Amino acid sequence: MSQNITRGIKFLIGEANKITETISIEKAQDLYKNEGYIFVDLRDIRELKREGKIPGAFSCPRGMLEFWIDPDSPYHKDIFNQNKTYVFYCASAWRSALSAKTSIEMGLNPVVHLEGGFSAWKKAGQPIEEVE
Repeated sequence: MSQNITRGIKFLIGEANKITETISIEKAQDLYKNEGYIFVDLRDIRELKREGKIPGAFSCPRGMLEFWIDPDSPYHKDIFNQNKTYVFYCASAWRSALSAKTSIEMGLNPVVHLEGGFSAWKKAGQPIEEVE
């Protein structure tokens, strides 16, 4: 018996984008140095080492996001307990859309995500910080 997936990834990303603000690369380039914003890179460490990241971004692997946000979790990270705007991004804005939606549902606010993700940032010739 094969599975009958009724809500595929396109549907889930579409639903996430309905409740999550997406910001352009142009807007992000004006914000990534602003102390009122925390850029959160959701890619795994292999991606970061291979391609780098937005300068100053906090690395949070997608699989740990909910655990790091929740103050009742033994894995909580204080970076997610600040009165700042969180800008999530991944490689192409799929994981970041889903992550932003989940984060908002958990109560983290405000959260936006980067249109086109790191791929679009890189293509636009924006600064990149190497990760070792």
